[in-house]
Amino acid sequence: MRITNLFAVLALGSSLLVSCRETVTEREVIREKEVEVEQKEPLEDEDNEGIIERTGRKIDQEVNKEIDEEIDKIGDDN
Repeated sequence: MRITNLFAVLALGSSLLVSCRETVTEREVIREKEVEVEQKEPLEDEDNEGIIERTGRKIDQEVNKEIDEEIDKIGDDN
């Protein structure tokens, strides 16, 4: 009687352990591909610039003109 009970417990225990396992039926295949993309160089047109860049450029031109005028007024020291 004890041997049959022991056998029943072992059979039940092993079936529970085996049934809890996850079986993998599908496999995932991941493939990598390298793609070359041509990047356009940024154009230096006014259309691509923001308002801050255009305003900064205009202010720089005006300041450079004033600096040139002051240098002309002072003259060449050499």
